Amino acid sequence: MSNPIEINREGDVNSSQQRKKWINTLDEKSMEVLKADEDTFIKQSMSTPCMNVIIKAEGCSIFDANGKQYLDFHGNSIHQVGYQNPYVIKAVKQQLDTLPFIPRRYTSEIVVTAGKALIDKTISKDYKILFTPSGSAAVGIALKMARKITGRHKVISMWESFHGAGLDAISVGGEAVFRKDMGPLLPGCIRAIPYNAYRNLINSSCPQRVAAFSVDYIEYIIKNEGDIGAIILEPIRATDTHIPPHIYFERLREICDQNGILLIFDEIPTALGRSGMFYVHQNFGVEPDMLILGKGLGGAVIPQAAILIKSKYDKAQDISLGHYTHEKPTVGCAAICAAIQYIDEYKLLANCRIQSEFALQCSKNLYDTYECIGDYRIAGLLLSFELVKDRYTKEKHDELAEKILYYCLKQGLSFKVSSGNCITWHPPLIVTKEQLTFAFHIFEEAIKHCSLYD
Repeated sequence: MSNPIEINREGDVNSSQQRKKWINTLDEKSMEVLKADEDTFIKQSMSTPCMNVIIKAEGCSIFDANGKQYLDFHGNSIHQVGYQNPYVIKAVKQQLDTLPFIPRRYTSEIVVTAGKALIDKTISKDYKILFTPSGSAAVGIALKMARKITGRHKVISMWESFHGAGLDAISVGGEAVFRKDMGPLLPGCIRAIPYNAYRNLINSSCPQRVAAFSVDYIEYIIKNEGDIGAIILEPIRATDTHIPPHIYFERLREICDQNGILLIFDEIPTALGRSGMFYVHQNFGVEPDMLILGKGLGGAVIPQAAILIKSKYDKAQDISLGHYTHEKPTVGCAAICAAIQYIDEYKLLANCRIQSEFALQCSKNLYDTYECIGDYRIAGLLLSFELVKDRYTKEKHDELAEKILYYCLKQGLSFKVSSGNCITWHPPLIVTKEQLTFAFHIFEEAIKHCSLYD
């Protein structure tokens, strides 16, 4: 049997000694609730045992059962407009009082308004949309659409990618912890080496050269494999914030057009402004054939996802793509409209870019000061800090990352650990300079303290 710590290294390790020590610091009542949770719910990697008991979430913060406040830079990537956003709460309550549900086969103004609002945020405004109850379900529809449109069943995805936990989604996903012991998956799924992996393989600091190697390999697969219908990838890798250069996407778009391949972007955790643009791909000037959205789409209140597809590919009317009970979700669409309105009225994209510049300078200062930070990567308010034992060899320092996580939690800062050694922050778009200053102060104190006792 595999060591649970080893198979969990894509995310936070929930079976380590550090987690046990953390849980033992909680009060008796919280530990009772955590035990009841473990007894009630199916155990799974990265979720059981849970970390704490939360009684309130508001703005950028969560509060535990003892009233302790944590600045939450994790949020499962859903809290772009903050927790308990007043616009979203009001819209959801009003929708619940007027029309909480419509049966499939019917529509309403709110769902059309929400769909058009998301389409209008694209560059070309030349898309059609379908709502789904989860991001994983939207990925499944994208794969079905690619087969229907192209008549081909093969799809290229990336190692280390994440596209959801359903069987079809893990078939194209690249994280081992989701595929372990699953046996045969969806046929025709071919994984390519992602941009970030080439960075280490060819030992190059030139993004353009790395991008060229990465896309050359994808083109090699297309020429030698044949029957490729789609390429699916995260434009910016959410969990550890890898950011390819423009030329990477320009060549991908060109290759797809030349070979009749559909380009699918999964922006489930990164869209709605986190990158500094409403949609991530807008940073690169390349539009996908299909765009998958989720997480923050429901304003940190309603589980909601969607798939946008170029209008010319709306050619599947003779099959059922999703046929979901909540295919026209009135409450979810009210949340979508409210979240977009809040982002626009409070100029959250501008705030994201302003705070990103501040975070960039703070990150540079830390990098220049502490050798254990092997790299830092920032796109808008998507931030990752890579902890290493040696900058030259880039050997991962997983233990230090985990120690820093728990030190920061004790001081009131919550975030995600990705790929074992990456400290990843996804603060809400409403975050302030003061809150970022607090976060960087705690982070630096954690580096000093944990490195001293490493």
